[in-house]
Amino acid sequence: MNIYDISAQAGVSIATVSRVLNGSDKVSDLTRRKVLDVIEKNRYMPNAFARSLGLNTMSTAGILCSDASDVYLAQAIYYLERELRNNSYTSMLCCTGHNHQEKEAYLQFLLSRNVDAVFFIGSHFVESSSKKNRYILEAAQKIPVFILNGELAGSNIYSILCDDYAAASDITKLLFSKGSQKPVMLYRILSYSGQKKIRGFLHVCKEHGLEDGDHRTFSCPGPLVETIQILENARKNGLVFDSVVAVDDELAAGAVKYALRNHLRIPEDFQITGYNNSVLAACSTPEITTLDNQLEFMCTTAVSQMIRVLQKQQVPSKTMFSGYIVEHRTTRK
Repeated sequence: MNIYDISAQAGVSIATVSRVLNGSDKVSDLTRRKVLDVIEKNRYMPNAFARSLGLNTMSTAGILCSDASDVYLAQAIYYLERELRNNSYTSMLCCTGHNHQEKEAYLQFLLSRNVDAVFFIGSHFVESSSKKNRYILEAAQKIPVFILNGELAGSNIYSILCDDYAAASDITKLLFSKGSQKPVMLYRILSYSGQKKIRGFLHVCKEHGLEDGDHRTFSCPGPLVETIQILENARKNGLVFDSVVAVDDELAAGAVKYALRNHLRIPEDFQITGYNNSVLAACSTPEITTLDNQLEFMCTTAVSQMIRVLQKQQVPSKTMFSGYIVEHRTTRK
């Protein structure tokens, strides 16, 4: 079944069928009903690529993330897809991993599919090298680019992010205010967001007289068991610490396991904070005090900005907002 068959069965011109498919108001209600009845009867699905030639849009957005199995990224995908669907846009998801060549290849794949815009989830897509960022800048010459929780300056690039420096500072201050004296930080990778969190942590540590802050940050890119092992090694190497500031709730859950394994009472002997306010914080026993970086708001804002950009409206190149602390049972009252 194609547009010519629809035209013949409905007894109208091909142009009229096209107007109905494209939602034009230049068709009478009676004619529209005739065409729609034929479409419904034959279960006709218009070809998206053919329609895009006439409409100059695919009504499709690309989404790039490193790993859809990550709880935080999976939630971001859900919010983005939901908002896009609510605005009559479909989405194409690409899971790139962390290899730079794979990131570039997947972006080129989305561009070849004529997407209207592309969303990058996570600051790790933004490199410290301007050369490695060139593929994003070049893509932005063709379509709008939206970076969630990261920042890259460039024409047609829009960054939507939480103030991670302030958020990490606030949650570290919370631990000190509740009696912690020697915290450590667990982070994933030195992404844009990760660096902001580390700087916030170190600043507050220095304010409270901890001059060895650089020795209190530990990279932990692996699973739960690796988190426990890193803390075990730090203790065996003589580092004294009474609390953990984790940059996500999974790392915080690992810190909870470490405390339980070493018979430390939470929060009396050992305090722990997470980040993202994910389901992991609520499922942990005890529930983890965490930082809500307003992921849903970030995603809905990004899609709203996409619609406005595609409608040729003015949109700020950078939108930054504050997170807030959600206190549970891994910090003292």
